[in-house]
Amino acid sequence: MNYMTRLLCAGLLLGSSQTTHSQDADADREALQRAAMDALVSAPEERALPLASKVLAGSYSDDMKERALFVLSQIDRQEARDAILATARNGSGELREEAVRMIGISGDPETLAALRGLYAEGDDDLREAVLEAYLIADDPESVYELASSATTAGDFEDAVDILGAMGAREQLARLRDRADMSEEWIDAVAVSGDVELLREIATDGSNPDRQAKAIEALGIVGGSDVEATLVQIYRDAATDEIREAALDGMLMADHDAGVLELYRTSRDAAEKKELLERLVMMDSDAIWDIVDQALEGAE
Repeated sequence: MNYMTRLLCAGLLLGSSQTTHSQDADADREALQRAAMDALVSAPEERALPLASKVLAGSYSDDMKERALFVLSQIDRQEARDAILATARNGSGELREEAVRMIGISGDPETLAALRGLYAEGDDDLREAVLEAYLIADDPESVYELASSATTAGDFEDAVDILGAMGAREQLARLRDRADMSEEWIDAVAVSGDVELLREIATDGSNPDRQAKAIEALGIVGGSDVEATLVQIYRDAATDEIREAALDGMLMADHDAGVLELYRTSRDAAEKKELLERLVMMDSDAIWDIVDQALEGAE
């Protein structure tokens, strides 16, 4: 290696060392800043507010700004709420969505109400963040407003999913008569645990497709009252589709006793065959006695 080559290599190694040192220093500084920001959570509001606001408005990383948003969400002052809302309106990407969620954590009614405008103007990610904020704030009425004014099936379904997770039975019931009511609405009612509303729909034959979906949802909810309803629906069914839905519901509810009861009272050979197949699918304890009796011609 000649003299010039050795000098060049030495320069490259020195530059690499300086770059590594710089990167380490940056990482140390960032770690210290994060620790300082975490300390603001327990600081007096008059100290935390200006410092967190400074970070939010400065040239800090998104991670630091997200920490600043959390600090501000814990401060019960209008200046803090205004700073979070400004980021929700004008921030970029994930930082904007995080600001929306922090509004949910703050739970301030006035700021929560401002999210409706953001929902109307936002993309799918921002709309999802708004729904999450209402979920965090336990504000089912605002989610109901979004569902009732939804202009697309997707927006309606997203909103009713949140209502179901919130257990918002009253709000879900008010959406019952929407002309474009989707299957997701019935799923949300099931998640909310509103058995009575499901039973009403499951016994209403005016819309067979919706009725069948509600019957299956009853099976998912389960319970002794539901089991008796499913057996009665099967007996009263006017179509094969509804009978099939009732059997599916009993399968989901693991109500083999109901299927067994139907099997023993049936006098139709084709029906008994189908019910026997269902009992096999359900792995019923009584299946082998029934098989034995069937083979003997006793059933």
